[in-house]
Amino acid sequence: MNKDINMSVSSMTRSKEKKAVYVFFQDGEKTAEFTVPGCELLKNNGFSDEDISQLKAYITNEQDTIFDMAKQVNPLKAMMK
Repeated sequence: MNKDINMSVSSMTRSKEKKAVYVFFQDGEKTAEFTVPGCELLKNNGFSDEDISQLKAYITNEQDTIFDMAKQVNPLKAMMK
């Protein structure tokens, strides 16, 4: 797995009274999307099982940071640019 992998974080969403954040990873043509909390893999296109395990470990260890990042995302402001 490339060390320069890109990560995007969605704003905080609510689903069935639960807070959720979507985390998207991209490494060239490879992509993967997870939900936090729970670290559920929603989509995987090209990452190996070992890569997915490493991404899950990262998400688990950085969950608080990911939630903090999601709180900073303002989708309305992003659309206005």
